[in-house]
Parts: sequence; C-alpha cells; structure tokens
Amino acid sequence: MKKDVQPNNPLHGVKLAEILEYLTQKYTWEELASLININSFKNNPSIKSSLKFLRKTPWAREKVERLYLTSIKKEKN
Repeated sequence: MKKDVQPNNPLHGVKLAEILEYLTQKYTWEELASLININSFKNNPSIKSSLKFLRKTPWAREKVERLYLTSIKKEKN
C-alpha cells in the first residue's frame, strides 16, 4: 500500500494542535484575537476550546493555518 505523499503541501503531517501550540508560543491570546477575530481566542481562551471550535469551523481553521504558514515563513527568512 502506497502512502499519500504531498510534497507541495506545507501543512501535510502537521496537526492542528501543533499549529496552535506554535502560535500560542509566538503570540499572546490577545494578539491572536486581533489577528483572527474568533471568540475562542477572546473569551476564556485555551488550546482545548480553540481546537474544538476550529475543527468544526473550516473558515476559521483556514485563517489559523494561513497565519501559521506566514509565521513560519517569516521565521525562516
């Protein structure tokens, strides 16, 4: 059985929890809330509540993934 390889997908193999861990180390919850306007970053924020929301909300997850990609790209430069 051949594994799916996605060489052009920078998010391949990166878990949403890992993305949130990275972002919360790089930014405060307040900064994340100002960058991405979602309640789970504003009201009593936690990794657990944010994961629950992001797994159910594709548009918000897409914004978080985009911020992650932008952040790691800036870090590499």
